[in-house]
Amino acid sequence: MSQIPTLISDLAVILISAGLVTLLFKKLKQPVVLGYIVAGILAGPSIEEIPTVTDVESIRIWADIGVIFLLFALGLEFSFKKLVKVGGTAVIGAITVVIGMMTLGYATGLLLGWGQMNSLFLGGMLSMSSTTIIFKAFDDMGLQNQRFAGVVFGILVVEDLFAVLLMVLLSTVAVSKHVEGIELLDSVVKLGVFLLFCFVVGIYLLPSFLKKAKSFLNDETLLVVSIGLCLGMVIIATKAGFSSALGAFVMGSILAETVEAERIERLVKPVKDLFGAIFFVSVGMLIDPQMLWEYKWPILLITFVVMVGQILFASFGVLLSGQPLKIAIQSGFSLAQIGEFAFIIAGLGLSLKVTDHFLYPIVVAVSVLTTFFTPYMIRLAEPACRLADRALPERWKRFLERYASGSNTIPQKSAWHKLLKSLARIVGTYTAVCVVLIFIWLQVVTPVLLHYLPGWRGNVLSLALILMLISPMLRAIVMKKNHSEEFQRLWHDSKYNRGPLVSLIILRILLCVALVMLPVARLLNAAVGILLAIAVVLTLFIIFSKRLKRRSILMERQFFSNLSAREVEEERKSPINQRFANHLLERDLHLADFEVKQNSPSMGKSLRELNFRQKCNVNVVTIIRGDQRINIPGGDERLYPFDKLVVVGSDNDLEHFRQYLEERYKQSSAERSAMRRREIRMEQITISEGSCLIGRSIIQSGIRDKAACLVIGIERGATSIKNPPPDTVFEKGDIVWLVGERERLIQLSEGQVVAGD
Repeated sequence: MSQIPTLISDLAVILISAGLVTLLFKKLKQPVVLGYIVAGILAGPSIEEIPTVTDVESIRIWADIGVIFLLFALGLEFSFKKLVKVGGTAVIGAITVVIGMMTLGYATGLLLGWGQMNSLFLGGMLSMSSTTIIFKAFDDMGLQNQRFAGVVFGILVVEDLFAVLLMVLLSTVAVSKHVEGIELLDSVVKLGVFLLFCFVVGIYLLPSFLKKAKSFLNDETLLVVSIGLCLGMVIIATKAGFSSALGAFVMGSILAETVEAERIERLVKPVKDLFGAIFFVSVGMLIDPQMLWEYKWPILLITFVVMVGQILFASFGVLLSGQPLKIAIQSGFSLAQIGEFAFIIAGLGLSLKVTDHFLYPIVVAVSVLTTFFTPYMIRLAEPACRLADRALPERWKRFLERYASGSNTIPQKSAWHKLLKSLARIVGTYTAVCVVLIFIWLQVVTPVLLHYLPGWRGNVLSLALILMLISPMLRAIVMKKNHSEEFQRLWHDSKYNRGPLVSLIILRILLCVALVMLPVARLLNAAVGILLAIAVVLTLFIIFSKRLKRRSILMERQFFSNLSAREVEEERKSPINQRFANHLLERDLHLADFEVKQNSPSMGKSLRELNFRQKCNVNVVTIIRGDQRINIPGGDERLYPFDKLVVVGSDNDLEHFRQYLEERYKQSSAERSAMRRREIRMEQITISEGSCLIGRSIIQSGIRDKAACLVIGIERGATSIKNPPPDTVFEKGDIVWLVGERERLIQLSEGQVVAGD
């Protein structure tokens, strides 16, 4: 008898238990993540009465794969450009939460006597709210279009990046066993250079590759290519000394800038869901219920710290950024939980063997408790806002209103500020890319070239190739912004500006000389003076070469074209200018999307008949119908299934509109349910002895006129009569095939509808 591998049987136990438990949690309207954790407890070694997983180490490998796909999917939703757009509110709020909760978690760990390393990791675990749980809660409660929801989503985007940075920093601290500012700074710089290099090179290459291969990319090939790219970046990240999760996140964020991002996200979702389920089940498998009971008081204390700390720090951070008090409180109450990143950081501590085993199940238990309370905390935000409004003195409220209105004014930026900001971004980006390319070239490519072409010839060839590779970027470092509007204005405004402007150019030239010196000094054996002279000559050639100028401009155009491709596509499909949407947001007005469902009672009716403006105080500004976009539709415009309505209104108006649509859809569903009972069906009846139909023809029986049914066939002995004529006479034993409404057919079969009734 054949034996299946242990891994397959363990996987069967995991998925069966996860499926059954999550069905129960769905029925109870609880997050499926909690169901996975409970399933893990049941499938884990702590429960001996039922079949459990036998090879835990193999499942941990699956769990690692789950983390990779979770971070990859998170990166697809992240996008570095989205980080730039979230604004000061999200950045200030996230920084306040992360720093505050890190400190509070660290102090709580020390208070419990858990030591420095356990306390440090505890602080990291408590500093990140759960993106998955909050998205699900907002979706279930219909709050996605509320103003505070946009603030919360922005904070979550920034927290995702901080979480990735935190994993790298905690790994560095764990390896060195102590905290040193120089080592942390070194790690941050390396991480920043790595992220910048991957982002720039990835944006330059991947969108172009996907565009050229688009005709070959069906769903199957695109899924395989996307996962291959993800795992390839995982390998690169681990080779560079970073975690596999960071590599997956980076590749996801790069692909998030491509036109295919939404399609990739849709294709990867089932894979992410499967391996994510295995990951969360493996989290539950590491929990010992007896240990939870033993540490019940620390669990309750940390749960209290998370909920109170997140509410206070998030509310303060959002308030500090200039948002109104109500938005700040609603945001704080929404973020009062920890989730998937807490598990990942806890697993990191275990894998590095720097945290005690009790910390993992404690944090999981805290996550379960805070997740359970998340919907209730969101609902408590409104009463808390009313309480704060009554409790605060009038002068405080006036101060907060002035502060919030003042933060929305647009600051004027000087020409110097704009120029220096642009130069810092350009010079920093190109310098980081050049440094990484030079390092990779000297460490990887040059040894291969020297193997096939040893001696000075190999060195010269290697130098020529690397200079050809980085020369467009070197030229951009020196020449970019020298003919910009800000540069020209400063040059002509005052002669005192010319000295600093020329100094900026000279400094950039010296930076290019230093970058050229890196490969020159490594590959050429000569005196320092000669090497410096060679570097200066090469730099001047790069600056004044017209061919390099054209190449540099073309490369830059391709990069920015790739970077903005998705944004251009979204702008083409977008119902309204995004800047206008942000302008509305500042005035408590929102643009929200609502889809016309199939069988909706609004279907086929005109906007004048529906009269949403009077009934819900909202305006339909756009109707998106496939590729067609109808801006400012007239009252005679009718709605069709799957139309997307873009409406504008305040929080309360949009919520009223959503509820109005749901109530109408429920009423329509009840009507459709009644109509389904009148659906046409096909049945057969047998004419038995004593039936009043015997001896009567079809037309005489009244089956069509009185019972509203149609005879489509009669089986008589070995013969079948298809579509019998109206004068066909029924005989005993005939099997009659009828088509009609279900209720009428039942009455016919029971003999309740007969001729003469």
